[in-house]
Amino acid sequence: MTAMTDVTAQDYRDHQVPWHSPEIEPTDAKGNRQTAPLPLELRFPATTYDNLSLRLDPAMRTLWYFMNPVEAPSYTPGLLADLSRLRGEIQALVNGAEGEQPLLYLVNGSKMPGIFNLGGDLGYFGKHIRARDREGLRRYARDCVDLVYSSSMSLDLPIVLISLVQGDALGGGFEAAMASDIIIAEKSAKFGLPEILFNLFPGMGAYSFLSRRLDPTRATKMIMGGQIYSADDLHQMGLVDVVVEDGEGETAVREFVARHSRKHMIYRTLREVKRRVNPLTHQELIDVVDLWVEAAMLLEDADLRKIDRLRVAQIKRMEAGRAGTKADIG
Repeated sequence: MTAMTDVTAQDYRDHQVPWHSPEIEPTDAKGNRQTAPLPLELRFPATTYDNLSLRLDPAMRTLWYFMNPVEAPSYTPGLLADLSRLRGEIQALVNGAEGEQPLLYLVNGSKMPGIFNLGGDLGYFGKHIRARDREGLRRYARDCVDLVYSSSMSLDLPIVLISLVQGDALGGGFEAAMASDIIIAEKSAKFGLPEILFNLFPGMGAYSFLSRRLDPTRATKMIMGGQIYSADDLHQMGLVDVVVEDGEGETAVREFVARHSRKHMIYRTLREVKRRVNPLTHQELIDVVDLWVEAAMLLEDADLRKIDRLRVAQIKRMEAGRAGTKADIG
């Protein structure tokens, strides 16, 4: 079995076979260069990412990507841009493939200790609300929705998306996890929708996903309550598919892929059945996020100060995690 490897631009430069060597682009009898498909390990990805790290397992046809935002433990504009580019890379790879499907699984995780993702960029929220920049906030929110919807549709590809949650998934982090096909979480992971703390609601898909996975009554209760849930709590509710001990998440993903690879086609077919029975449209998410923008623009100074304090606490927590210390967030 081929070992998983971290994929970066440096791998191209360090690879033993030169980019334009005859072994990759052979010539015909007249010396004309012929184009031959590059190995998967070389073809993907062609770009580097500031806020993501990638790992490829060609043997299991699985691509792992780990969020590692530079500025804050949330969906910053930089992280959104990297995720958008990554989506394009994957679509180009799969749609351009000939013969065997190169990827069957896409796994989303995080490199931030104790944090999967804490949701929307609170600094961005506060800045644009104070500046009364409704359209700037709307553009950001719609970018979030576009990526969430794309994930919920499996990038319009015959692949299965898995969220590996090894830390807290709050707000938009929880919404992003629910947009995947499978959620595998470690026991210490926490989930929640804390937006109610500053008089807002989660607008990037929470109600749409929860009302379909559970029911409208429980969806409303979760959003209005602002409660933090354990991985076991959500497993009992049917929102998390697999719960494992801390440190065993990646192994659990590999085991899941190994067990289900022969059922991949059946799983995808049942997923399509579910989408037809209870469809989620892009327009639904756009309509909701536009309501979210209008609600955000009505926040008062006291609410914005709460957002500021939460943002500072989030950044301190991220920095402390990377330094291996415990954050004093007050």
